[in-house]
Amino acid sequence: MMRAARASIDRSALRHNFQRVRASAPNSRILAILKADAYGHGALTVAQTLDDAHGFGVASVEEALALRAAGIDKTIVSLQGFKSALELAKAAVNNIDVTVHDAYQIELLAAASFAEPVNVWLKVDTGMARLGFAPTEIATVHRRVTELPQVTTAPVLMTHLACADERRSDYSRHQLGIFEHVTEALTGKRSVANSAGILAWPESHGDWVRPGIMLYGASPFVYDTAEHAGLKPVMTLAAPLITRRWMRAGEPVGYGNSWTAPEAMPIGVAAIGYADGYPRHAGTGTPVLLNGQLTQLIGRVCMDMITIDLRGCDARVGDEVTLWGNGLPVDEVARSATTVGYELLCAVGNRVRAENIN
Repeated sequence: MMRAARASIDRSALRHNFQRVRASAPNSRILAILKADAYGHGALTVAQTLDDAHGFGVASVEEALALRAAGIDKTIVSLQGFKSALELAKAAVNNIDVTVHDAYQIELLAAASFAEPVNVWLKVDTGMARLGFAPTEIATVHRRVTELPQVTTAPVLMTHLACADERRSDYSRHQLGIFEHVTEALTGKRSVANSAGILAWPESHGDWVRPGIMLYGASPFVYDTAEHAGLKPVMTLAAPLITRRWMRAGEPVGYGNSWTAPEAMPIGVAAIGYADGYPRHAGTGTPVLLNGQLTQLIGRVCMDMITIDLRGCDARVGDEVTLWGNGLPVDEVARSATTVGYELLCAVGNRVRAENIN
């Protein structure tokens, strides 16, 4: 039986990338980021594979609870914290660390009653303009949070780098300067570095680093490759070739007749489309691999299928088409689709069958 689209998750590559984190930030604890089902790789699989991680970061209490229910007992941090008294209570009962980034969360903490206090990560907005307290108010906020009986010890102080992926930008140094200045007199561990910070800004490492995209073998940088950073792709997305056709010169292909055969030529159809998470906005010329041979997408991406150029390819029905992964970096595909590797990895759909290897 012909196999459907599938995402192969290479756990040995995942472990390799984790060791790359460790080598880059040897004096820091590692909070492996598992948001969005570990960027589409399977949060439980990644958590079980990275047993040397000191903890895991997720977007929400809900994601943290799923890991706890599956038996993960390491530190888990909800990076958005909690949005209600009920979420806070669930976090406390399940020993989930919470990020505090807004005044309403402090009021919820102060009004709560727990059997055991919670661990808090306190966020400073140093220039991301997303989550966190203003630098001018962090000392007051830190004092109040530290004094709450609902909180265990001094909170971990954290911020997020907005431009760490641009090595030539000075904005990361600007943010680090603000963070160091306003937290200098405050107690607690520090956490700043994301993947780009880990690799490019050693002064950001602190007590905890928070690797995300680099764990999965994609580049965190604007102008650099994952291979140059010493990273290996973890996910290989592939689908079978389900038909071959012969086109005459001038014949159009696909919706909107958006591509026309420039000559008599073979084309093929692979069983994957935007309903599986392949980007609909990927255009003609987006690279794919067929039996290890580089070729390209032609015409528009459909819900369940894509059309590929078979000129120069030795191809038969049932052969494997690689959309990204081994031999074809997801970042290269993302550039052709005018997006980023993060989006492609996170968007892989439920119809795609996951399989773990190594």
